Amino acid sequence: MPNIKDNHDPFNGYNFWVEWDGIVHAGFRECSGLTATRAAATYREGTDKNLGQRQVPGLNTFGNINLKRGITDNDELWKWHKQLTDGEKIERRNVSIILADDKGEEKIRWNLENCWPTTWTGPDFNATAGEVAIESLELVHEGLAVG
Repeated sequence: MPNIKDNHDPFNGYNFWVEWDGIVHAGFRECSGLTATRAAATYREGTDKNLGQRQVPGLNTFGNINLKRGITDNDELWKWHKQLTDGEKIERRNVSIILADDKGEEKIRWNLENCWPTTWTGPDFNATAGEVAIESLELVHEGLAVG
């Protein structure tokens, strides 16, 4: 009979926060794009009598992270993106996406290396709707680790 304590129920996807520079930015309503892929490269050794190709591991690629939140008077995301569009500097940040259980305790942390914003998107406006105005920021990064 299996031990009940070994039951590994999945976590809900709504209880997460984003952290950079050691500061938690908890107001995001959506985070997507957390992917890591290793391409397959083909290779054929010149002395191989078999005319087949071998599949060998190729380059690692990481998906862009899309963060969405209700827009407020905190313009930190816009300023980070504007630094790049103004040609001031590329401020790379290490960002963590943290998933918590229903008690709010951290369970899994995905650490993204050398992130910088590639796209900022402002809210859509509709005078007949009652929805929250949403801004989004798309980040590129150079590495992903679970820690």
